[in-house]
Amino acid sequence: MNFYDFSAKTNMGIEKNMKDYNGKVLLVVNTASKCGFTPQYEELQKLYEEYKDQDFEILAFPCNQFGNQEPGDNEEIRNFCKLNYNVTFQLFDKIDVNGENTHPIYKYLKENVKGLLNSKDIKWNFTKFLVDKNGDVVKRFAPIKKPLSMKKDIEELLKA
Repeated sequence: MNFYDFSAKTNMGIEKNMKDYNGKVLLVVNTASKCGFTPQYEELQKLYEEYKDQDFEILAFPCNQFGNQEPGDNEEIRNFCKLNYNVTFQLFDKIDVNGENTHPIYKYLKENVKGLLNSKDIKWNFTKFLVDKNGDVVKRFAPIKKPLSMKKDIEELLKA
């Protein structure tokens, strides 16, 4: 089993098969519009613009599990991201990343690369996972890790 065995609804309500990303390097991130880390959308967009033509994608999964920081519906989230950060990478439906309703993609991500002190749980918004071209989860980054500081890791996977 790998990342490509899953699917998720996009922010527009369309079921998206992760097999569509086969052969691409992916950065998967749980996001929120009212979080201290929300300005990371700007760096995420810069990363996307720099590497999108080299088989790189960013998959953003809004989540309201941390401090009620993503209360909006899909349209509000989409409009916020477009107006404030000109986001053009893929936004998905709002999901849970922890607890009994954890989305299957996040169950898989957390099982394959644990966080601080070997914890599986997502601690906050903007936790990031790197997935290689084969659909294997290779690295997990804490929310404080700025997206542009991950360029070396992304470039290594793009070359592989």
